[in-house]
Amino acid sequence: MDDLSEKEQLDALRVWWAENGNYIMGGIAVGIIVIFGWNWRQNSIAEIEIAASSLFEDVMEAAGRNLLDNAIDPAETLFTDYPDSPYASQARLALARMYMDSGRDKDAADTLQPLTLSGASDELSLVGKLRLARIYLYQDRPEEVIGLVDGESDSAYAARFSELRGDAFFALERYSEAEAAYINALSDNPQAPTVDVMLIQLKINDLPSLVEVADAALVSDGNSPAGDDTDSDAAESESELDESSAGESEPETE
Repeated sequence: MDDLSEKEQLDALRVWWAENGNYIMGGIAVGIIVIFGWNWRQNSIAEIEIAASSLFEDVMEAAGRNLLDNAIDPAETLFTDYPDSPYASQARLALARMYMDSGRDKDAADTLQPLTLSGASDELSLVGKLRLARIYLYQDRPEEVIGLVDGESDSAYAARFSELRGDAFFALERYSEAEAAYINALSDNPQAPTVDVMLIQLKINDLPSLVEVADAALVSDGNSPAGDDTDSDAAESESELDESSAGESEPETE
């Protein structure tokens, strides 16, 4: 362009701008929108986190003072307005504990249930599932415990879930399955145990033997265990012997 006059250079620039100016201005506008949208999103996220954090603090303050009624309203607002916030999950755990401490196990279960239905495998969801399973055991609902904890064999709390399965099978008098679940719980990492190994071993030791289970089944069917039949036969023989002896000792009458 050094060989062109200043006027020719300006004309060439005008032509180039006419052809490309709209694209340049459009790119600048898109860039401004992206930057504005990003900043707006970041500000919105920050505002949401601040609001959720404030509600969570209200819940925890009430929990620290053991004031259940003061915790319910901010917790419910947190669940409704910010359900995807991690603060909502933590508040569910805290509120459920308060309900249990107050003897309101149904409310505790209802509070934890959404946490377990999300399908997430994060730590808070797993803890919620563990606590809900314990509530089901407390409510004598072992079948629901088994359905709840199945499929968690690869989680960080696998040993705890196995122990709960064992407790549920024990409640259902399915002792062989309970023993298998307890033994599986004992395979927990010894370097970082998540269960009480001694307690689980005691649970295994307290399981009925196969003979005891069979005898219990006979009794429930209206039959007597083998040992009882032997005792009954012995008692009957002894009674017959006593009657015979009594007859021999009586004096003859003329």
